Amino acid sequence: MNVRLAAETALSAQLRTISPLSGGQIGQVYRVELADGTPLVVKFDDSPQPQLEIEGAMLRYLAAQAALPVPGVVHSEPHLLIMEWLPGQSRFSPQAEMDAAEHLAALHSVTAPTFGFPFTTLIGAFTQPNAPSESWLDFFREQRIFHLMREGVRLGRLPQSFVPRLEALCAQWDRWLAEPERPSLIHGDVWANNVLAANGRITAFLDPALYFGIDEMELAYIALFNTFGAPFFRRYEEIRPLPPGFYEERRHLYSLYPLLSHVCHFGGSYVGMVDSVLKRFGF
Repeated sequence: MNVRLAAETALSAQLRTISPLSGGQIGQVYRVELADGTPLVVKFDDSPQPQLEIEGAMLRYLAAQAALPVPGVVHSEPHLLIMEWLPGQSRFSPQAEMDAAEHLAALHSVTAPTFGFPFTTLIGAFTQPNAPSESWLDFFREQRIFHLMREGVRLGRLPQSFVPRLEALCAQWDRWLAEPERPSLIHGDVWANNVLAANGRITAFLDPALYFGIDEMELAYIALFNTFGAPFFRRYEEIRPLPPGFYEERRHLYSLYPLLSHVCHFGGSYVGMVDSVLKRFGF
């Protein structure tokens, strides 16, 4: 089934236009218009094991449990996700960065009894296991770092020699990391193309990779890829001050997870970036 037929069947309506959009690690993305001019976004995945229903479930969870601006879900199944179209571009004025900080600080105030999530989520094309854990450091080690470490080795994109180094770092990282007071709900994939803004305001956060973790994971990801700059971090810390040492030490440790995700997706130079983090901490 092609994307037009799949979308028209799901919507019980004909599409007036369909045009490709960029973005996303999973499937193909299109902007469509219905006969009455209503714009929608359609994701279509014709791979053997599509999982678009997970993205739909994450967006519905955010709509129900948080005030983060996300597209409404019109239709969701493994091979087809249809969403509200929201305006905006992935360019951010200082005002938009501050607005993003306020939105994410509010999201991070949403908490849960344990780290993890009610269901397995996705980071790009890879699963995020979310079995509940009382310990953030255990969760981060086992279900984040070791999970993607094993995936990277299995795919041949992470050299086996990195395994003992990562294991040694994780065995000692309570030298730098501490248990947070409570779990925080994080978006998990805040890079520029997953955020839209217009007129100094954020209009949408896209493609979530949800779980209850620590707010500093979100901030480390943002710092790693320069999604936002000083106006964002200044406003965020006005709302949720960070313990000393985040910028100097912890952000580098928390960057290991997105870096390992990029190793699994792309390999290449991201292996060297993981190597640099390990060397920074003496491993």
